Amino acid sequence: MPRTAKIEVSSELLAHAHVSKAWPFEEARKVLSRLKRIPKPTGAIIFETGYGPSGLPHIGTFGEVARTTMVRHAFRVLTEDKIPTRLICFSDDMDGLRKVPDNVPNKEMLAEHLGKPLTQVPDPFGDHPSFGHHNNARLKAFLDTFGFDYEFLSATECYRSGRFDAALLRVLHHYDAIRDVILPTLGPERRATYSPFLPISSTTGRVLQVPVIDRDLAAGTILYTDPDTGKLTQVSVTSGHCKLQWKADWAMRWAALGVDYEMAGKDLIDSVRLAGQICRILGAQQPEGFIYELFLDENGEKISKSRGNGLTIEEWLTYAFPQSLSLYMFQSPRKAKRLYFDVIPRAVDEYVGHLAAYPKEEPAAKLMNAVWHIHQGEPPQAELPISFALLLNLASASNSEDREVLWGFIRRYAPDATAEAHPLLDQLVGYAIRYFHDFVKPAKRYRAPSDKERAALLDLDTRLAKLPQGVLAEEIQGQVYAVGKEHGFEPLRDWFGALYEVLLGQTQGPRFGSFVELYGIAETRTLMQKALAGELAAG
Repeated sequence: MPRTAKIEVSSELLAHAHVSKAWPFEEARKVLSRLKRIPKPTGAIIFETGYGPSGLPHIGTFGEVARTTMVRHAFRVLTEDKIPTRLICFSDDMDGLRKVPDNVPNKEMLAEHLGKPLTQVPDPFGDHPSFGHHNNARLKAFLDTFGFDYEFLSATECYRSGRFDAALLRVLHHYDAIRDVILPTLGPERRATYSPFLPISSTTGRVLQVPVIDRDLAAGTILYTDPDTGKLTQVSVTSGHCKLQWKADWAMRWAALGVDYEMAGKDLIDSVRLAGQICRILGAQQPEGFIYELFLDENGEKISKSRGNGLTIEEWLTYAFPQSLSLYMFQSPRKAKRLYFDVIPRAVDEYVGHLAAYPKEEPAAKLMNAVWHIHQGEPPQAELPISFALLLNLASASNSEDREVLWGFIRRYAPDATAEAHPLLDQLVGYAIRYFHDFVKPAKRYRAPSDKERAALLDLDTRLAKLPQGVLAEEIQGQVYAVGKEHGFEPLRDWFGALYEVLLGQTQGPRFGSFVELYGIAETRTLMQKALAGELAAG
């Protein structure tokens, strides 16, 4: 959890930042406006993200931290880094385990502990004191690899240490007003038993959802009937003997920690509104924030930690730069996006493209560039001679998982390129090989050309044979276009689709002229001859 160095803000940067339409600056200006309305003369501005460790951390969890970090950095620029800030990553690890996740071992063991706080559920992996501790450790380890400056807080520790005690007693004092906020949102049966307080059973250790029979404000206790023993039980609302229901808990946390900014997913719009009302009842002001859209899996369904139906953090990093993931989080946060393996190549190439464009941009445009926000105003210099998508297609055409083979193709385009001089490109080669092996290769489906396509391929082969050595991609592309038009492909994309399916065994591919330039005219002609002979389709 490195501490972020102080930012030096020039007058030009400050002027552009105050009018920038990049969404992190728009959000940061909301926090700045809040500070003018609600001064904090001695305290830091608190940015918060919340995490429910009921399942293994997924990319959506990381996204909230990455996006909030971008807003925090924008705020530091707007205030010339003269106002202290903190980013709290809060884990709701005192929540009861509601169901056994699909993507963990020892499910039978976990099922025996349903209803217990996550930090009291044994770790199914056997590595940590509890399932909550395991998932917290996974999240922190990943956040640390990105170098985020954050403070991790555990709900269990905050409740048990007494950090929340004063706020919990305020909840007890305003018990009826808080119930009045929540009851209209509940059905008749739930409404009859609702209490913002959930006692922790002293006999089973489970989180209990039971009606509260009486309250003692002076003693700071509630009275309920224990469902296991049938006995009236009095328990303190402080020191970890109770926890709060979700919406009341969120509001209490905002008030207790003095949170100034927290974003939330679209599925929590109503929860944000209700928690805001409760926060005001507790005498605090609801944080600023914005609602982001949810990530979807390959089938367009919401990603769930317990189902494990999205990409894991580790999976993305197997195939791509960490910064490409940050780019994906920066782009269009209010737009629902699929988050699956097939988005990775484009994210990588867009990240590299933004890096290449950055040095040439005007100061105002630089603040709109994602890499400025990803790298906190100091993006590295990098301009790669070849795209990730093209590397994948070179691997596909050559059917090679050998780094040296791919570097051989790269040197045709950039003769002086070496792994030592281009470490980012060498990383990209490694990512391309892994992605090709795991996703492209198993999905390759060659087909034989139709009679029309066969005639066009023979024509293209003849034309390629006549091209001079060292011909550039644009001239090759021109010949490919000409063949498609002369053989009556309409629309022309049907011709390119045929090239991809017949020669590469896939439905999409690179700009074909660029591919031939790197792969080689002789190699491309050999590939076409194999396709025409039926060798590729035969497997």
